[in-house]
Amino acid sequence: MGNAESNAYRNHLSRFLPEEQSDIDGVFDTLSGLSGSAGAKNGKATKKTVTLAALQAYMREPLPEQMTVRLYNGMKSIDLTGKSSGLSEQIAKEQFVIFMSNLLKGNADEKITIIMRMISKAEGPVKGKQIQEFTEDLIMSVVHVLSYRKELKGWNLENTRDSASGVKALASQLLSELKLADGTKPVGPQLMETNFDRSAIEDWVYRVPQISIFLSVVIRQGLHVLHSLPDQTKDILNLVPGCKGIKRRGLVSLFDIPSIIYINSHLPAELQHKWQLLFSSRLHGESFSQFCGHIVNKGPCIVILQDLDGYIFGGFASHSWEVKPQFQGDNRCFLFSVFPSLAVYTYTGYNDHYMYLNHGQQTMPNGLGMGGQHGYFGLWIDSDYGKGHSKAKPRCTTYNSPQLSAKEDFALDAMEVWAVGDLPDGAATKGKKSILDVDPEAQALLEMAGKTRQSTGLREPIEEDDDDDF
Repeated sequence: MGNAESNAYRNHLSRFLPEEQSDIDGVFDTLSGLSGSAGAKNGKATKKTVTLAALQAYMREPLPEQMTVRLYNGMKSIDLTGKSSGLSEQIAKEQFVIFMSNLLKGNADEKITIIMRMISKAEGPVKGKQIQEFTEDLIMSVVHVLSYRKELKGWNLENTRDSASGVKALASQLLSELKLADGTKPVGPQLMETNFDRSAIEDWVYRVPQISIFLSVVIRQGLHVLHSLPDQTKDILNLVPGCKGIKRRGLVSLFDIPSIIYINSHLPAELQHKWQLLFSSRLHGESFSQFCGHIVNKGPCIVILQDLDGYIFGGFASHSWEVKPQFQGDNRCFLFSVFPSLAVYTYTGYNDHYMYLNHGQQTMPNGLGMGGQHGYFGLWIDSDYGKGHSKAKPRCTTYNSPQLSAKEDFALDAMEVWAVGDLPDGAATKGKKSILDVDPEAQALLEMAGKTRQSTGLREPIEEDDDDDF
């Protein structure tokens, strides 16, 4: 190894703590053993190398094969100056370490040669279609490896929507950020055929943090290297929130794993570590009183619903829901779509109509609303349970969201509410009120009319620590 090259190699090695270096050494030694490296003496150095077959054998279960091949192509792209090994089919130790250093510790510029080669084995620009295939492989690999390593923290592939459509939706969302040098963003079939050069991909990786985060997860969990060491960022630790309240209940959430990851990344950092199911229409019944009783005074929440046409969408409420005829919340609230497309719509500054919840009033609308205005909400769930609307011509004034439902006035198929972050003190008892407790007049009126109190007896204690799988 020449001096300049050995210095560069040492610089890369020095990015890792001693215990990280020994972790990397151990994985490389295992891989080179699988490769059948003879360890022939070359001067003083013992040359060990890694083959594609060894990588495939080592990662057959944790990662889909196409991602293993992409990782191998990325390692091969490390050019060891002045060495024929740049053309070799085998990976040298230096290439392995520099690959780890650039992808786990490097900036966008350092990552880009590797990522370009992971997208396409050929040098030069890459087509949008190739970037789409790479991105879908990457997201699918994250879901697969986290499931395989049991790192989904209470979520699993049985209690969430099928991830296949979620993978495609998240990939489309990330691809929508691709820009050409003149600032234009190609869309649809044009995007698939457009050539993107190195600088366009570098700009994309810089602006779309998920690509680097997902690569880090795939490497750490796929190779089982550096996965338990303390340098992991909050981005990785809170990539998937812990899940509470769904265990042993036979419920399949309206969320899929990719949409959970994407929506969670838009929450305030202090709320990203845990989601707890508060309400599901499939568990708690189709009643607005039940719905309100389960969600008031529970801290920040995510409401997600599916209309009868299969569209899935919802909103994040930054404050506890309160039943009152005024708007509430703040500019951290947002609306989102999960299916048929995945997107988050944040506040515009146009007005402060973030969130609204009212019941039992004659003079003001009764229901739950987010964004827009009375009678013209970005998202509205009527107190006459089962009805709602999403009105946006052309966009919701508060969140700049389009119409989220298939039809402007929609019929509700299913709904869930998730508390995010830690429940506020006393929420386990204080919050378990029916809307009739919140509004005694409504109860009295029902009793005068001879109606029974439907919500009595349907209350259930919030599940506490028996769900701590994470």
